Amino acid sequence: MERREFLKKCILVVAGASVPVSALTLIDPKKVLAANPDIQWAFLVDTNKCVGCGFCVKACKTENDIPFEANVSRTWVERYVYTKDDKRYVDSPKAALYGYIDSRIDLGRGEFKEIDPKNVGKAFFVPKLCNQCSSPACTQVCPVGATYKTDDGVVLVDRSWCIGCGYCIMACPYGARFFHPIAKVVDKCTFCYHRLSKGLDSACVNACPFGARKMGNIHDPEDPITKIIMNERVGVLKDEFGTKPQAFYIGLAQEVR
Repeated sequence: MERREFLKKCILVVAGASVPVSALTLIDPKKVLAANPDIQWAFLVDTNKCVGCGFCVKACKTENDIPFEANVSRTWVERYVYTKDDKRYVDSPKAALYGYIDSRIDLGRGEFKEIDPKNVGKAFFVPKLCNQCSSPACTQVCPVGATYKTDDGVVLVDRSWCIGCGYCIMACPYGARFFHPIAKVVDKCTFCYHRLSKGLDSACVNACPFGARKMGNIHDPEDPITKIIMNERVGVLKDEFGTKPQAFYIGLAQEVR
């Protein structure tokens, strides 16, 4: 019996005995080498510059081996449309993989809503991804320690430990986690940690033609994004959950959740 299957069966037995997850002894995953405590990676999104082209989604899927045909993605872009008669619509067809070439709102299940352009009050795009929280809910609920936070602030998933229980998916308030359709384990945005360790930007940052996405070290006061975060009006998503997200937004509308 493989270790993953053995652990999965153990969890099922414990769950059946009504033992709380907090009572389990967590297994420490392998630590990331050369972690630097002077670094805290953060992400900055300028919603004023995003045009919903989908280049970031394509680059992310290509870089991280997420099938194009699968309706899951490590990053996605949402379209918000508010009409003058006070109706609000939000969609993200295929995570905006192919951009927004259709003016109709995708209501899901093959249904679409045509909106009269004259009735549009405002419309904008909001890129989303894992928020790499300083106090991540996902790491707290993982019963085997497969998801963990590195010393430089990035939350990762150790595929060799993940048993696919889905607790972390349910705990994430940002909907940033999903089951990888091929690997059959939980997957999420990692800020392209394999690229960061080589001094490179994430794939989505590198692909954005309008500079709507940026990354930096928030512990460095001279870092350009640190200066923006500390001196300009920026917001975070779902601050009320207390997870201390490290993805910051310029021009974040209050209606965005």
